[in-house]
Amino acid sequence: MRKKQLLSIRTIVAIGIGSAVFLVLGRFAAIPSGIPNTEFQTVYAFLALMAILYGPIAGASIGFIGHCLKDITAYGSPWFSWIIASSIFGLVIGLCRRSLRIEDGFFGLKQLLIFNMTQIIANITAWYLVAPTLDIWIYAEPADKVYIQGGVSCIFNSITVGVLGSILLAHYAKTKIKTGSLKLEP
Repeated sequence: MRKKQLLSIRTIVAIGIGSAVFLVLGRFAAIPSGIPNTEFQTVYAFLALMAILYGPIAGASIGFIGHCLKDITAYGSPWFSWIIASSIFGLVIGLCRRSLRIEDGFFGLKQLLIFNMTQIIANITAWYLVAPTLDIWIYAEPADKVYIQGGVSCIFNSITVGVLGSILLAHYAKTKIKTGSLKLEP
């Protein structure tokens, strides 16, 4: 009897390519905010798309590997509190994959609302709860500093993912044939 694989080859390839794209977007497609170590990150809209397409394990893996690579190339060492937060963001977004059913070719108002409610919850969880708390626990950072950074990142990422992520998903859905749209001619 054959065992079912945890990850398909397609998902493993998506994790590799997604991590590389995360690195490039994270390094070169971010807009500084004026708050130290916080930026408008376009990469999280891409991570949301990948998590919706390939699921929560891929989303978490791309967030973890991609952010780790970005930190190593940008700062010389990984900052694990925010790497874990990126992974959690990808995981939470990936969990709404089945609710959206984007592969069926639909991205209407209902899917838009589900996606944006999920991404706001994912951003609050990742950037306002996990990242600052782990900064305090792991790196003994001052609470007021990291919660301001986390709050600003939560707001910026929610806006970026809400706008760019919604656009990416809407355009992706247009590339799919709508379920039930093909009819057999007599």
